[in-house]
Amino acid sequence: MVYFASTYRARIRCGEEYKQLIKRENLMEHINRIELQGRVGTIRTNIVGSNKVANFSLVTDYLYKGRDGAAISETTWHNIVAWAGKDMPDLDSIVRGTALNVTGRLRTNRYTSADGTEKQFYEVLAYKVRMVSDQTADMQ
Repeated sequence: MVYFASTYRARIRCGEEYKQLIKRENLMEHINRIELQGRVGTIRTNIVGSNKVANFSLVTDYLYKGRDGAAISETTWHNIVAWAGKDMPDLDSIVRGTALNVTGRLRTNRYTSADGTEKQFYEVLAYKVRMVSDQTADMQ
């Protein structure tokens, strides 16, 4: 009988740990964070109200070897939106070719085109942009 009672207590303990684990996993489902390091393509800065915003493209490369051993480069372009403020460099100092490390969240936008079809695109809403030295960028 004592053995059964201790087993029951262990099940309760496991049940509480399981609930805490589930609670942590549920919190993890809601993380929307992306970190990119690459070089700036086109850049456009605007002033909205009294705030400055930069819309720019960032190119990243993923290098890997194919089945035949040949090096393959996969290039991806990302749309970035960065508002001037904390953790942002001077947006005017970002020019084409600048190596950047961008941290932000992924955002989906939808619109209806002139021909009536609904279109969707993704952009990164940056909350931290850091300029990377050329030596560090070349090593990546």
